[in-house]
Amino acid sequence: MWLGGRLWLPVLGQVCSNLRCLAIARTWSACRRPMAERLSTGAEAASGLGAPAQQNGDAGGAARGEQPPGHPEPGGPGVEPVSEDAKQPSGNGERAPAAALGPAKRKKRRGAVGERVVPPPKKRRAGVSFGDEHFAETSYYFEGGLRKVRPYYFDFRTYCKGRWVGHSLLHVFGTEFRAQPLAYYEAAVRAGRLHLNEEPVQDLSIVLKDNDFLRNTVHRHEPPVTAEPIRLLAENEDVVVVDKPSSIPVHPCGRFRHNTVIFILGKEHQLKELHPLHRLDRLTSGVLMFAKTAAVSERIHEQVRDRQLEKEYVCRVVGEFPTEEVTCKEPILVVSYKVGVCRVDPQGKPCESVFQRLSYNGHSSVVRCRPLTGRTHQIRVHLQFLGHPILNDPIYNSAAWGPSRGRGGHIPKTDEELLRDLVAEHQAKQSLDVLDLCGGDLCPGAPDSTAPSSELSKDCLEEMVASAQKMDGAVEAASRDLDGVPVTSGKATKIDVVNQETDPLCSECRRVPQDPSPQDLVMFLHALRYKGPDFEYCSPMPAWARDDWQEH
Repeated sequence: MWLGGRLWLPVLGQVCSNLRCLAIARTWSACRRPMAERLSTGAEAASGLGAPAQQNGDAGGAARGEQPPGHPEPGGPGVEPVSEDAKQPSGNGERAPAAALGPAKRKKRRGAVGERVVPPPKKRRAGVSFGDEHFAETSYYFEGGLRKVRPYYFDFRTYCKGRWVGHSLLHVFGTEFRAQPLAYYEAAVRAGRLHLNEEPVQDLSIVLKDNDFLRNTVHRHEPPVTAEPIRLLAENEDVVVVDKPSSIPVHPCGRFRHNTVIFILGKEHQLKELHPLHRLDRLTSGVLMFAKTAAVSERIHEQVRDRQLEKEYVCRVVGEFPTEEVTCKEPILVVSYKVGVCRVDPQGKPCESVFQRLSYNGHSSVVRCRPLTGRTHQIRVHLQFLGHPILNDPIYNSAAWGPSRGRGGHIPKTDEELLRDLVAEHQAKQSLDVLDLCGGDLCPGAPDSTAPSSELSKDCLEEMVASAQKMDGAVEAASRDLDGVPVTSGKATKIDVVNQETDPLCSECRRVPQDPSPQDLVMFLHALRYKGPDFEYCSPMPAWARDDWQEH
């Protein structure tokens, strides 16, 4: 019995210890609550806020102690409400010390009273994948040899860029998104088309924070592309290979979404979740390969990295190309990612292309091209350097390069002047889509991802910007029409946007663009053959590469 009691002693000691810890925890919890109330009340007094700000920074009524109409309680999603206890003085006269700390001494914390809380960013699914809900956004129609997309509503979504943090939406739209005047964005706010963290924006003066999520609903118009069908060259369990027509981008980019190979294959051939294995310029036609799985994609990309993939192109160039094989190893520098222009430059990346003439008709030559590296516009830039640019290349056979059109790398102007002249030339021809630009892209202040010496000047494009934004009056008139649309506090009224091809705010709807001819959408550069260790795919020789082809 005595031995049994000794065995129970450690157990009784542990129980007593647990009871003491529980009592201490309860005592601390009781003490901490009034302390938190005093700190919260003191911070509120020091900041001068009587109520938390609205989700989108519209704190006018709250700061004056007014209750917004239709809102029985202050705050909202993303804002921590103030408890009734915290609104009342603690009664012990200890509010002064917190206020006396001053704003410089107080440490800000996430979710403090009066602060707009930004939710954490959502995890994104790796890779690009489009499904039926994306394909159903709109439909195609065909007219004059062109594939056209019916206008549709689309949500542009983005997280706040680092350079936007600390600036208001008004500042960001006014400096970086000047495709529309500020009157348009003000009208878009009233129509409920701008959202911040999935809450309707009430005031463009709201200051952006890190991880803010923006959603802008726009009425989208896509440029037309050729009506020529996308032909399937091969399909098996691993890959899909097509013969891409000229003028159709491979995947959504810029102004193109539904008029892309990815969307056309998904909508018309039920080929979905494809992985592009290489890229072709929008104006380049020919062999285009897609993997059906990520594993196949990685395997073939590894072959590309190991230089196991052979590529062969064919093109038609200006003049009589030399009969002997020509190798060009000139390095290539990107002049502007935004406009999509490159040139030969010693500071560029190493490149190598091999050319062999196939035929000459007295005016132009058909040339076989083997790029041994994969730089942007490599074949086009090297042929320009050799003095034989592609016959109808809208960029590298342009008079904007000077009298010699870039032959031997001789360009008698700065990069800035070159870009200005290229844009001016295509703007005059109403063919900015060739440069993957629209009028709004010409606005000053829009940053360009270029080398420091290759940035577009704000001054040199000022006149072109003014001519590209003649729709200002129409947009302002539309914004006045929306003045009568009531906007309830906390939730903006949204216009019915279902199945509408016209929109009261859309400047594109007020313009009648000139359609290009199908011939204008073809460039004489074609991907003829792609060969790997265990595959080879070829496409037919285009009509313009035949020996009997004549220029019109």
